[in-house]
Amino acid sequence: MTEDKFKNEKIKLTPETGFNLVGMDYFAEPGNQLYLVEHFEMYQDALNAKKDRKNPDEYFVLYKGTGEEFFCR
Repeated sequence: MTEDKFKNEKIKLTPETGFNLVGMDYFAEPGNQLYLVEHFEMYQDALNAKKDRKNPDEYFVLYKGTGEEFFCR
């Protein structure tokens, strides 16, 4: 996954507060390949949900930092 390929989708799915667990749909149209799985208030809850998935490498957590920067883990 290249950083630029999903940049706009990541920005759209990044919450103002909390943490979004996001998945990838490789068969969807470009620009619509990322989808929201669930929103969490706590980072640890989002990480645990990611680990519980069948293929955790196909999911990631999006959130904003204190300086309004976007993070993807």
